Amino acid sequence: MWEESQRYPDPRVMSLDPSFDKYRVALASVEQIATGFRWTEGPVWFGDGRYLLFSDIPNNRIMKWEEETGAVSVFRKPSNWANGATRDRQGRLVSCEHGRRVTRTEYDGSITVLADSFNGSKLNAPNDLVVKSDGSIWFTDPPFGILGNYEGIKAEPELPHSVYRIDGESGIVTLITDQLLGPNGLCFSPDETQLYIIESRGVPNRKIHVYPLVDDGRAIGAGRVFLDAGAGTIDGMRADVDGNLWCGWGMGTEELDGVMVVSAQGKLIGRIALPERCANLCFGGVRRNRLFMASSHSVYSLYVNTQGALGG
Repeated sequence: MWEESQRYPDPRVMSLDPSFDKYRVALASVEQIATGFRWTEGPVWFGDGRYLLFSDIPNNRIMKWEEETGAVSVFRKPSNWANGATRDRQGRLVSCEHGRRVTRTEYDGSITVLADSFNGSKLNAPNDLVVKSDGSIWFTDPPFGILGNYEGIKAEPELPHSVYRIDGESGIVTLITDQLLGPNGLCFSPDETQLYIIESRGVPNRKIHVYPLVDDGRAIGAGRVFLDAGAGTIDGMRADVDGNLWCGWGMGTEELDGVMVVSAQGKLIGRIALPERCANLCFGGVRRNRLFMASSHSVYSLYVNTQGALGG
């Protein structure tokens, strides 16, 4: 049972290193803003409408939460088992769908398929994505979740676990890497010189890898392990303007459920404890300093003393 903390500062928001203290807002607590879902993912903020969209994948729908009223409604059903989401630089919704495609929702509500295959083979189950300032869309395509197999619908993967880039002008899809096991969450550093990718099937542990961008920002160079998550089940992430990574975490034990904050130097500096595993998150709110955390059956929020980097 969820119980909001009656104390300030909220004991659920913890500094693991003194450098995290400045990101805590003393009179802010973790709030449960919506609950009753089967598996939430892909939160994305629409500041022009003061609402949050997020995926309820097993129920094959995208949900909408309105900041002004707290009302929750169905934004799209069926959603083709939408998972990760963000907005492009024109403000349009861009979605990864376990139904084997990446799509863009146009201003009139119509849906444009941006990618559904590579070299003649169907995509596996696009998982998460991020948009770069040049308009390119970078997305991960692991095999888990193909066709939203929650309803017993299954398909065999046709491509290796991969990360792709959709060119912002030509729409051409290029392979970024196929050397990670279960690539999942990803984001750019605030200056877009580095790309972070979560390897969610890493052996023996899940990891965050970091790669320098090369070829005028259209490809990646040799990468390295940025963080070994140990026992943590790390999933999605977003960067703030200082280069810290805010990462969905948990599932191993209750002591790990929530969000971990990793500094630009690869050090765990903060934790937000939640009663459920956090899968993915985003920054939003009027000043882009409200953290929204999609966590199993619920969505939580917390005001923090930083802002999300653009493009996530």
